[in-house]
Amino acid sequence: SVFPLSLPALTYISGVGFATRKIAGVAKPNVIISCNGDVITIRTESSFKNTELSFKLGEEFDETTADDRKVKSLVTLDNGVLVHLQKWDVKETTLKRKIEDGKLVLECTANGIVSTRVYEKV
Repeated sequence: SVFPLSLPALTYISGVGFATRKIAGVAKPNVIISCNGDVITIRTESSFKNTELSFKLGEEFDETTADDRKVKSLVTLDNGVLVHLQKWDVKETTLKRKIEDGKLVLECTANGIVSTRVYEKV
């Protein structure tokens, strides 16, 4: 994966602790996205932590993020892009997942700061 802007900088803005920021910056996770009927599951596996979230498009759900934030999430599909909005306290993060040139591109935005991670198919 590739980070044009450092993930630690983005996670700092989101209120994530120092140790978690350092680990997240070097993690090389595998992401598995699957569908079962109208339920989409995104599983992220790394040496740091494994997470899994399942949801239906357009339905708000409770999520515990990899950095243990408790958020309200909503995922929609907009022109082939999965748009994942997380809200907690008075903050919000947007994650956009799309396929470009056969690769999964994840764009994370928090407080106007954008970080992009690119995953290659294995």
